[in-house]
Amino acid sequence: MIPLFKPSLGKEELTNLEQVFNTGYITLGPKTKEFEERFAAYVGTPYAVGTSSCTIALQMALDVLKVKGGEVCVPPLTFVSTVTAAVYNQATPVYVDVDPDTLCMDPADLEKKITKKTKAIIPVHYGGHPCDMDRILAIAKAKNIPVLEDCAHTGGAYYKNKQTGSFGDMGCFSFHAVKPLAAGDGGMVTTHNENYARQLGSLRWLGASKDTYQRDKKGYDWYYEISCLGYKGYMNDITAAIAMAQLEKLESMNERRRKIADLYNEAFKGLDWLKTPVIRSYAKSSHHNYATKIDTERISRDDFMEHLKSNGISSGVHYMPIYQHPYYRVEDPRTPVAESVWQKIVLLPLFSSMTESEIQQVIDAVTGYAKIKKTISV
Repeated sequence: MIPLFKPSLGKEELTNLEQVFNTGYITLGPKTKEFEERFAAYVGTPYAVGTSSCTIALQMALDVLKVKGGEVCVPPLTFVSTVTAAVYNQATPVYVDVDPDTLCMDPADLEKKITKKTKAIIPVHYGGHPCDMDRILAIAKAKNIPVLEDCAHTGGAYYKNKQTGSFGDMGCFSFHAVKPLAAGDGGMVTTHNENYARQLGSLRWLGASKDTYQRDKKGYDWYYEISCLGYKGYMNDITAAIAMAQLEKLESMNERRRKIADLYNEAFKGLDWLKTPVIRSYAKSSHHNYATKIDTERISRDDFMEHLKSNGISSGVHYMPIYQHPYYRVEDPRTPVAESVWQKIVLLPLFSSMTESEIQQVIDAVTGYAKIKKTISV
């Protein structure tokens, strides 16, 4: 079975891990510090703070932005972490509709959803496609509302030739196993604000004034102070070692994903029942996923996905709107585009180590579906 996602790992990651094992520093240490510096330089921000996940990164970033209560604007088509972070900070998620093509936050609807209670805006770069950051930032600036970029799907994605994660007050990245930069887990917060970086460094270590590595660098210093209520959310050197090797080849892996997406686009352009992903002129996507939209008035999504499965191909739906989950149920979220489009989404396999035969297998299965359904075109 061809999976939806698969990390591309090799000798480089093993070499870095061996170095970490030899130092004995497997918690937060020098490798994390080195990776933070390299990732900040890559994204184009002065500061980057490593965390144990993107989820905790989002939560701590909202804490730094002093979001306690009020409302946080989020898109409904996202992984639950985006909303969880707001709720953990006692805020109410307000769902902003999405662009029907890119599935990113719609700036026009954002402007309508902002109220006097709005404490933050979290645009999600869906599938690795950057949001329309100029419009979002202009709206936020006019209302003096901070912007926290959810970059869980990006890493090497560009908006007008600048990296995602370098536009908002902070950007939060994921290094989960299925992401473009896959380290098993882990996250990162990027920022231009030195004070934010300092606060995040303390928050991730339970509010301590010094973490273990800082106390150990010049001979062990036992003394530290707890200055705030923090989290146990720091990155460790094992994760950092894998992530650093991944960072070195991230651009080439992203280029491979773009090439595969182009091959899909070319193969599917004659299928009038399936829409391929749209890439705006301002965007260079990292292609975390390949989200097609099918014509559900003509075919059954479940039937199509079952056809793919029977041909040895995994498929998925990213995402069912957050407000449809029992815990986050909202009866009238006022997001008609998201409500309609999510029912059409089908993800196809896309990962940088896909072989030519695997790519062709996916293409043949998709185009072959038309041949067994007489009501749709080949």
